[in-house]
Amino acid sequence: MDDPTSLIENHDFITDCARYAEGLLSEKEVKKKHHFDDDTWERLGEDDALVEAIEAEKLRRVRSGLAKRELAQKHVVKAPDVLNTIMLDPAASPKHRIDSAKVLDQFAANGLEAAPAADRFVITINLGADVLKFDKSIAIDPNDVDPNDTNTKMLPIIAAKKKDDGNGEPI
Repeated sequence: MDDPTSLIENHDFITDCARYAEGLLSEKEVKKKHHFDDDTWERLGEDDALVEAIEAEKLRRVRSGLAKRELAQKHVVKAPDVLNTIMLDPAASPKHRIDSAKVLDQFAANGLEAAPAADRFVITINLGADVLKFDKSIAIDPNDVDPNDTNTKMLPIIAAKKKDDGNGEPI
């Protein structure tokens, strides 16, 4: 067993114990990861300084929102099963079945259409009967960039300095 004093300095162990207390990890997982037997586990629980360090980490995680985010992540992975149950339930209202199918489709999206709006730009040019639409990812493909092209290198700098008046007009 590691000395409890050294475990107080082991941030990974303290965090794992806080996550155990929050229900994110099981006792078995913590004991296995840190190679503790039952007797060692019991002795660690009797060390007041170690318990205080774990309580302090729990408080830090709650205040920073980290505990909430990790718990939400743990629970949200169950959503596809719930949505699938609703979607396949013939007794559910058609609206609920369709809504669950739409959300499942959003969960499953993994292409360009799944990129967040901040990672894309869309330009629509309406020419009356004709409409031109450019929907591209902001990420630049390194294979498409000519390293000798100074315009490509300056593009992010120019774009960062552009401002508009809120109506799409440059200031």
